[in-house]
Amino acid sequence: MTPARRSPCPIANTLDLVGDRWTLLVIRDMMFFKKQRFDEFLDSAEGISTNILASRLKQLEAQGLVQKQPYSNHSRRMNYQLTELGKSLRPVLKSMVVWGLRNLPDTAVPDQED
Repeated sequence: MTPARRSPCPIANTLDLVGDRWTLLVIRDMMFFKKQRFDEFLDSAEGISTNILASRLKQLEAQGLVQKQPYSNHSRRMNYQLTELGKSLRPVLKSMVVWGLRNLPDTAVPDQED
């Protein structure tokens, strides 16, 4: 079921998917820092709480931006990976990095694997 849209505006609809305080940071961690496991996301400097992280991962999966797969015999241990749709946000995040570095004092790019 697709949620009702406020308008046909692509910016408004994109923000409805990824515009909250945490979603792009979770995507950032997957995309640039290769994080895949729940506890890895919790280690991010921004300090996301466990209930918010669980909610965001569930939403990202429902939206088709992330897929999860078990990584052990324990049914609750999951690896999360970006789908092709999720990976397609790379230019958006890179543009945000460039804008932030140019316009926001005291910002820097942490070491990354990408």
